[in-house]
Amino acid sequence: MANPLIVITGPTASGKTGKAVALARALGGEIISADSRQVYRGMDIGTGKDLDEYGEVPYHLIDICDAGYKYNLFEYVHDYGEAYADIVARGRQPILCGGTGLYLETVLKGVSLPPVPENKELRATLQDKTLEQLKAILERYKTLHNVTDFDTAKRAIRAIEIHKYYHDNPGLKVLTEPHPVEALIIGLDISREERRERITERLKARFSFGMVDEIRRLVESGVKPENLIYYGLEYKFITQYVIGEITYDEMFGGLETAIHQFAKRQMTWFRGMERRGFTIHWLPYNLADEEFVKEVKALLN
Repeated sequence: MANPLIVITGPTASGKTGKAVALARALGGEIISADSRQVYRGMDIGTGKDLDEYGEVPYHLIDICDAGYKYNLFEYVHDYGEAYADIVARGRQPILCGGTGLYLETVLKGVSLPPVPENKELRATLQDKTLEQLKAILERYKTLHNVTDFDTAKRAIRAIEIHKYYHDNPGLKVLTEPHPVEALIIGLDISREERRERITERLKARFSFGMVDEIRRLVESGVKPENLIYYGLEYKFITQYVIGEITYDEMFGGLETAIHQFAKRQMTWFRGMERRGFTIHWLPYNLADEEFVKEVKALLN
C-alpha cells in the first residue's frame, strides 16, 4: 500500500469522527474505530457513535458485541488486525480513529497476540455441524465483519476456537514484540477552554437526544446495572440515576466533572506517547475539512 496507516486522535469532543470521514472520502479510505465503548450495540448516544456522520464511508469495530459484555484489549488487537488486513486487501486506505489511548498505542507498537492453542474437545463438538450452524455459533462471540471467517468449515471452527479462547481468558496479556507500525498520527489540537465548552454543550445535547432513555432501555432489556456502571462516564452516572442511587443534579454535575477529568487524562496519555517516541502532528480541531485534508496530504507526501 502506498500510504501508511493514518491515525486521527485527540481528546473527547474534538471532532475526530468528522475529520476522519472527510479524510476517508478524499483518500478512498475506511475507518477503524479505536474507541473502547463504541464496540457495544445499543450504547449509541452515550458513546457518541454519530453513525449518520459516516454516510457512505465504511467503518469497522463499531457495534460488534452486546451491551453488558466486557470487551478487552486482547480482543481488540485481534479484531483490529482482521479489519486492517481486510481493508488493505481491497486496496483501500485504513484510517484508525478514536481516543482510547491504550488501543491506539498497542496497535502502533505492533503488538502481537499469543498463539491460541488447539482445543481438541471443542473441535470434536463442532466437526459435524454445517457451515450455517458454525456461523451462528461464531456470531455469539462477535459481529461477522470479515466474511473469510466462515468461508469454509475449517476456518469457521478455528475462528470459534480463537474467540472462545479470548472469551474464556479475559485476563490474558498480549505479547509485546516491538515491530512499530508505519503510521501518520494526527492529533486534533483544542485549547482547554474550548474543550471544556464543547464537552458541556455536547453533554446537554446528548441529554436532549434521549441519552437517559437509551440507558433506561438497556436496563429494562436485562443488562445488569453493574455492567453498565463498569463502562464509566455516561453509563455510570446515568445508570446510578435510573436505578435511584443519585439525583438528577448529582448525575449531571458528577458526569460533567468526570468527562472533563477524562479529557485531561486523554491528553496526559497522548503527551506520554510523544515522550515514548511517537510523533503526533497536531492540527487545529476547527480547520475546515478541505484544509484539514490538504494538511494531511502534505504530511503524507
